[in-house]
Amino acid sequence: MPLPAPSIRSLLLALAVAAPMAATAQEPTLQDWGFDPSVLVADTSELLRRAPDPAVDGLFQAVHAAAKAPREAQVLCALFDPDADRSLSGLNGAAARLSPASQERFALAVAEVLVAATQNPPQSFDPATARQAMKSAGATAAILHEDFLPGLAAGAGADARCHSFGLLLDALQTRPLAERAAVTRLLLLEGLARVGTTTG
Repeated sequence: MPLPAPSIRSLLLALAVAAPMAATAQEPTLQDWGFDPSVLVADTSELLRRAPDPAVDGLFQAVHAAAKAPREAQVLCALFDPDADRSLSGLNGAAARLSPASQERFALAVAEVLVAATQNPPQSFDPATARQAMKSAGATAAILHEDFLPGLAAGAGADARCHSFGLLLDALQTRPLAERAAVTRLLLLEGLARVGTTTG
């Protein structure tokens, strides 16, 4: 069950305060509380590899829900451009341009990923398996929507590409949680660079 917003924010604040003190505190230490302090300064890829599937799927659900609104879909499409900043700062910046409801949902999902990552060792992640899962979702989207593949083709406009991305998210929503989490990791690590070639 997701933690309520105040609890997550309080926990993150406690982590931020405790991290620089961990080296000098007698007890308890962050490790005693079950947290890995090195993760607090890890990059996004490390966080995604440590966060278990349910936490990563929460991030997918936040993105999928926000992508239903055309203006917010544009923000998220830009976030998944190959060269976009998908660090914690970049995710924060994208969330700031969403509606208040989507901001809250997105911020809570990112916070849950961060908290879960501090409590877990690296998870099993196979990019090839994630690409296969994305290919399956892409095949579903292509069968249901004739404009899906043209929107991913080279030279397709930003609006068409964003529309196809939304269709891919819809298809992913029907896949098992483990597949959604794997594809979410892949998309956050690589952006949309491989979507056209992977699903084609």
